[in-house]
Amino acid sequence: MRKSFAVFPLLVACMLTGKQVSAQEKEGVHEMSKDYQAPKDPLVIRKLSQWQDQRFGLFMHWGTYTLWGEVESWSICPVDWVVRKGPYSEDYNTYRSAYEHLQYDFNPVQFNPEKWEKAANAAGMRYVVFTTKHHDGFCMFDTKETDYKITSPNTPFSKNPRSNVTKEIFDAFRKDSFMIGAYFSKPDWHSQDFWWKYYPPKDEHVNYDIKKFPERWKRFNDYTYNQIQELMTGYGPIDILWLDGGWVRPDGKQSLDMPRIVDMARSHQPGLIVVDRTVPGEYENYTTPEQSIPDKPLPYPWETCMTMGYSWSYSPRDEYKPSRQLVSLLVKIVSRGGNFLLNIGPSEKGDWAPDAYKRLEDMGKWMAINGEGIHASRPVAPYSDKNVYFTQSKDQHSIYAYYLSETDDITLPAEVSFAVTDVKKINKISLLGSKAKLQWTLKDGQVTIKIPKNVQTQNGLKYSAAFKISV
Repeated sequence: MRKSFAVFPLLVACMLTGKQVSAQEKEGVHEMSKDYQAPKDPLVIRKLSQWQDQRFGLFMHWGTYTLWGEVESWSICPVDWVVRKGPYSEDYNTYRSAYEHLQYDFNPVQFNPEKWEKAANAAGMRYVVFTTKHHDGFCMFDTKETDYKITSPNTPFSKNPRSNVTKEIFDAFRKDSFMIGAYFSKPDWHSQDFWWKYYPPKDEHVNYDIKKFPERWKRFNDYTYNQIQELMTGYGPIDILWLDGGWVRPDGKQSLDMPRIVDMARSHQPGLIVVDRTVPGEYENYTTPEQSIPDKPLPYPWETCMTMGYSWSYSPRDEYKPSRQLVSLLVKIVSRGGNFLLNIGPSEKGDWAPDAYKRLEDMGKWMAINGEGIHASRPVAPYSDKNVYFTQSKDQHSIYAYYLSETDDITLPAEVSFAVTDVKKINKISLLGSKAKLQWTLKDGQVTIKIPKNVQTQNGLKYSAAFKISV
């Protein structure tokens, strides 16, 4: 028999000054690694190059926490920046018990991954990363290692024929040639071998001395190994293993056996990209600046992971970034050689907010015109000049100059001028989405494009105009 807990929406606000604070920021971990180690496996190198060509991906944080409109997992972590609210907030143990009993009410009956895939594909997204397990330990896949999972008889949605949502999502997106990424949290706050109930948890770290209890820590290593093995063997081809929780790292306190885990994973998934994020070394195949964009290109593969709103997980009070801002972020990230992993959190019912679909629709219309300078592009100096950002085709025959607008509808000046680097001759300049014939000059590394009067105000373009420069 279980205790019954009523669900209270908007129970937790884990934001400071309107901005969610990441664990990496709290830990003081600098995410733009200076110690990047390039992979040596030719299959990994090839896969990494393929991943860089995709440029735009979908991230999804989803779990039982959506029943409370929570910021994923963190409300059960006893750290000073978390603010708990609601009827259970005064007592930590009562609160945590209520949180873990959300499993008994989780029933996302509107779950339809094909609907998500269609919207993401139309927006120009080319890969997906899904949270198979977040820090709270609730598994969104059919693991055999714990009953704290969406397919457990304790979870109402287990009766749904599509209850193994990780498999359903991966299968739906794979049918349209998306690259597939499995997010997996290294820490697991539900596991007795990470947060042992003998001691109270003090923060996000393991709550006992693993040197005094090595057999318990070994069990956790085995548990982690077994769950990742399940994902690598029962869910079809996987391209990316995206490991979160960088405080679990080889510093002598709480290290996982990463060589054993990765060797196993790649034996089942040859060429697998491993992202042991914020842990520099051979298992961080690309870096992941969170909610930020580097000021200049980085000398190694990287990806900005960012929320469409303010929260990583669904919240009914969330506000989504305007479409123009999202397009601008995509352009800036790609111009610096990065990928953009844009997060949308499904609700407790199993769908996205209508605003999320609208943002993707707007981005898709923009990408239909301008995507050729985004997908499979490379950064090119000078990278940006004022409000103009540059990319280059892989064959180096075309440079794309993205003119970022300050309004949704674009009004172009009579002349657009910007600097170029190492361009001696231009064969043609065109405005994507327009049949207008343009005149230009190239002098002393400066390109000046004359814009016809009717194109200045009646171009029909939104957010950012792209000039294609054939060289």
